[in-house]
Amino acid sequence: MRNYWNLKSSKAGVVLFLLAHVAAAQFSEPDVDVVKANTYVFPIRPGNPASLSGTMGELRSTHFHTGLDIRTNNELNWPVVAAQKGYISRAGVSPSGYGYVLYVKHPDGNTTVYAHLNKFNDAVHNYVLRERYRRKTSSIDLYFRDGQFPVNKGDTIAFSGNTGSSGGPHLHFDIRDPNNLALNPLKYGFAEVRDHVPPIAQKVAFKTLDKDSRINDRFGRFEFYLQRSGNDYLLSQPILAYGTIGIELLAHDVVDNARFKCGVNHIEVYMDSVLVFKQNIERLNLTQGRSIYTVLDFRKMLADGNRFYKLYQDDGNTLNFYSQSPGNGKLKVRGINQSNVRIVMQDFHGNTSTVRFRLRPSEPPREVITLETPKADVTSDIQDNTLVISSRMCESEEYGVQAYVKGQPTELEPAYFNASKNVYLIDLRKTLPDSVVVCGQSIVTHLKAMVPSTTEYKYFSDLMDIRFPNRALYDTLYFTATHSRRADSLEIFSLGPQEPFSRNITVTLKPTQAYAMSKATAVYRTNGRSYSYEGGEWANGKITFYPRELGDFTILTDTIPPVITRIYANTNTVRFRIGDSLSGIASFEATLNGKWLLMNYDAKTGILVSEKLDPKASLAGDFELTVTDQAGNKKTYTQKIQ
Repeated sequence: MRNYWNLKSSKAGVVLFLLAHVAAAQFSEPDVDVVKANTYVFPIRPGNPASLSGTMGELRSTHFHTGLDIRTNNELNWPVVAAQKGYISRAGVSPSGYGYVLYVKHPDGNTTVYAHLNKFNDAVHNYVLRERYRRKTSSIDLYFRDGQFPVNKGDTIAFSGNTGSSGGPHLHFDIRDPNNLALNPLKYGFAEVRDHVPPIAQKVAFKTLDKDSRINDRFGRFEFYLQRSGNDYLLSQPILAYGTIGIELLAHDVVDNARFKCGVNHIEVYMDSVLVFKQNIERLNLTQGRSIYTVLDFRKMLADGNRFYKLYQDDGNTLNFYSQSPGNGKLKVRGINQSNVRIVMQDFHGNTSTVRFRLRPSEPPREVITLETPKADVTSDIQDNTLVISSRMCESEEYGVQAYVKGQPTELEPAYFNASKNVYLIDLRKTLPDSVVVCGQSIVTHLKAMVPSTTEYKYFSDLMDIRFPNRALYDTLYFTATHSRRADSLEIFSLGPQEPFSRNITVTLKPTQAYAMSKATAVYRTNGRSYSYEGGEWANGKITFYPRELGDFTILTDTIPPVITRIYANTNTVRFRIGDSLSGIASFEATLNGKWLLMNYDAKTGILVSEKLDPKASLAGDFELTVTDQAGNKKTYTQKIQ
C-alpha cells in the first residue's frame, strides 16, 4: 500500500494542543484518551489545515453525529489514510446511510470508521466486488479476520466520495472504543483542525414546566434573541419568572476554514454563581442515537427546523451526559430576590462564550394586561403535561366553562385573563377531560390515555389497537386519537401528539371501508398531500404496522409500477435512473445474457450504474433490468446492447 503520510509535528502545534486542554480542564478532568494524543494521524491530507462541516455530538434531525465530517472541497477521490496501524475489520456498501464504508481495528482496541467513500483500495475493492457477484447482491456488509487486510498508519485505504446519505463530497470519520462507544476524534490531537472562535448563541427560550409556573406572567414557551457583546450574549431586560422553569438554548460552534454550524458539547448553567446544570458530550452510545429527542426540543424542530439544546433533563432522559451535573437543570424561581443566570459554552479547543440574563421572581397575577388578542374564539393545545385552552371573553355571563370527565362536569376558572381573553390550564397528570365547554362551544380533547414511559401499555378501541413496549417513550405521553374522512374519501387515523419513540410501537388499524387486502395496499404516513410508506400486514380485515413516531396515517393501494429511465447503455457501461411515485423502490436486478450484473445504486439520486466483474469484459448482448416497488409492482426494461 502506498503511504501518503509524512508526520510534520511542530513545537507550536504541541503548545497549542496543551493550552487547549488546560482551558478545558474547568469542564472535565482529562480523559484517558488524551494520553494517546498525536498517536493517530488525520485521515485526509494529514499535515494540512482541514475544513469541517460537522463535529462529534452535533444535533442532527434524527440522531447525534458520531464523528467528524471532513470536507474535500466538493471533490471526489481524495486519498483516505488509515489513522493508525491495524487491520481492516469490516467493509460495507449501501445505497443509503454510510454508503461505501470501511472499519479499521487498532491494537489499542479502538476502531476507526471511514464513510461515504467513492471506492476502496484495490485489494479490498476486488475482494468486495467478487463477494457481491458471488452473493448476487448490490448491498453488502463483510467482516474480515485479523491479518487479512493489514494496514500501517498512513496507508491509503480508500478514496473519498459522496455515497450513501451524504449531502455532498466529504469523509465521515469516527473513532470508537472497544465497547463501540463513539469518542470525540478531536481528543486525539489533530492539529489539522484549527478553532479560534468560541461557540455562538442566537436565542434563549424559557419554558414553564408545570401549570403553576409563569414566564412574563404567562404559561408556555417563549424565545428571545440575544444581544452580542464580545464573547458575551445578553438579555438587556430581566425575565419575570415564577415556579419551575426550563431553559433552552439555540447555539452552535464553528471551526476555522469552514462556515458550517457544528455542535456545542460542553454547556454549564450557573444560578447566582452556583452550578445547577452541566452537559458534557464526550462519548456516544451508538444504540441510543434517537435519544437525541431528549436533548433537543422536538416540537420546535418540527415547526421550523431549529434545534434548541434543553438545559434541563426530562424524566425520560437517561443519557450519561450529565454525570457531573449537580441536578436536573429545572430552575425553581421563588421569593423576592432577582437571580443572575450564566450559561457557559465551551468548545473542545477551550474557546469559551457566555450567555447572561436575569430572572426576577414575580407572583402570577390573575389579570395580565399584555395578553395577545386571540386569533380564534377558542384554541386548545397540549404542552407537556398541561392542556391549555384560550378563548375570547364570553358575550354572555350566563356561559360558564366546564371540563367533562366521563360525562361529569367540573367548573373551571381562568388561570389568567385580560379584557378580551381567558386562559385555562388543566393538569393532565390529575385528570383527562373528554371535552371542555367554553362560551357554549364544546372542544373535544380526543385524549384517550396517559401512557407511562417505564412500563408496557396497551390501548384498545373500535378503530385501532396500540401496544407501547416498555421504555418505548422518552416521557409520559398524553395520547390522543381521532378518525376522520377527507373530501377525497381517504380515511385518516390521527395518533398524537407527534412524538418520537426509542423503539417501534405496534399499531393495528381497523378500517371502516373496504380495501383489497394485499401487499399492494398498505399504511402511509400523510403530510398534507404527500405520503411516505409504512407498510403493514393484513389479517382478519385489520392491518398492523410498526411506526417509530405518531402522526396521521391512511391506507392506500399502489398499482403503478416503478419508472425506469435509460441514461445510456453501451458495451462498456449502462446507466439508468429509477423511481416510484408512491411506495418507493424495494429492489432491482439486472442480467446480461441471463447472468447477474452488478448495479450500484445511489438512493438519493435514483441512479443505477453497472460495474463489471472483469473490467475488460464487454456488455454486449441481451440486457434486462427489473425494478420492484414496496407494493410488489414490477417494471422491466430490455435492450439488445451491440
